[in-house]
Amino acid sequence: MPSVFTLIINGELPGHFIWSDEHCVAFLSINPITNGHALVVPRTEVDHWLDLDVETAAHLMTVGHKVGKAIQTVFLPERVGLMLAGFEVPHTHLHVLALNSMGDMSFANAATDVDHGELAEFAAQLKAVLD
Repeated sequence: MPSVFTLIINGELPGHFIWSDEHCVAFLSINPITNGHALVVPRTEVDHWLDLDVETAAHLMTVGHKVGKAIQTVFLPERVGLMLAGFEVPHTHLHVLALNSMGDMSFANAATDVDHGELAEFAAQLKAVLD
């Protein structure tokens, strides 16, 4: 059974995409911890990041860096954080998010209800910086 991220990548579920290339995509989290919380996801469904080939892992980091720079530009946080956890969805993904304190990295702060109009606006702002 495909992961929820594969369904988003394939267009079977909606997503607010900010990056897409032949190896990975980036889209906004529907359970954001902070505004602009993005996920960088390989197109190939691999559960644990250590099982990725080194080239794909390096590419995810490169895209995560670009997305992080965009988040810095749009949201002006004190820091931009990067996290790999892997417990929520069995499909490798980088969390890239605006941080103003260490508490901003807690999944306990993840939104359970989001305004998709707001996510679409955030995605448009980030895409404008990434293009």
